Amino acid sequence: MKTIIFCTTIAMISSITLSAQNKKILFVMSAADTLELNNGRKLRQTGVFLNEFYLAYKAVTENGFVVDFATPNGIVATIDEESINEKYWKDRLKVKNEAVAFVKKDRSFNNPMTLEKAIENKADYTGLIIPGGQGLMIDLMENKSIPFLLKHFAIKNKPTGLICHAPSLILTIPEEENPYFGFKVNSVSPFEEFVIERFIMKGRPENRKIAKKLKRLGLKYKCGLPKANFAIKDRNLVTSQNPFSGSAFNKLYLEALTEYLDEGL
Repeated sequence: MKTIIFCTTIAMISSITLSAQNKKILFVMSAADTLELNNGRKLRQTGVFLNEFYLAYKAVTENGFVVDFATPNGIVATIDEESINEKYWKDRLKVKNEAVAFVKKDRSFNNPMTLEKAIENKADYTGLIIPGGQGLMIDLMENKSIPFLLKHFAIKNKPTGLICHAPSLILTIPEEENPYFGFKVNSVSPFEEFVIERFIMKGRPENRKIAKKLKRLGLKYKCGLPKANFAIKDRNLVTSQNPFSGSAFNKLYLEALTEYLDEGL
């Protein structure tokens, strides 16, 4: 009888521990703050796009998940000043103010771990989210930890969310070992990329033409109309198109989390 009680207790503790681990999401963020345009002839402030980060953060935390932040060298993520513009928030200005206050005051956001530490703790996380913004095209694109993390989450079938520019990070994985070959994928569309460069940034960055490169790698690229609320889920991978795609991304990413957790029960 004592043996049965002991085994039952151990099983319950293991279940509780697993449940706690299954409620953690890793947010990998860019820490870059300056973007070179036109072969370095023009500099522009850059960073993480605020609503692409905060709406995803809000969705997972409101559904009971804990978030850890990681950046290159543990530097606090910079927010792209363009993303504070009210045009990206439409009728959600209260949420915008909440997001602005969050990045100023939240202790976890302002004390991110390094990407190397995130790799050490990789088994703790149910899912991975990388928000968009031009910043990641500078530092995350060149960071050796990124392909390692992407491959780990893919091999473990853990939900991976890549927002707007972030699907470009799939390109960091060598072709011969890329687990996403043949996946359906979305990202900032070619037309939106053109508009951003021509009318918002008024200059061309070094890393661009994301959709073309994803298709060349062997992924099945699809996109919605400009400014569409558009996202795609293919197995563990959820990708979305632009700052207006938050609700589509969150719906599919939460579905992916539910599927993953149900499979683990």
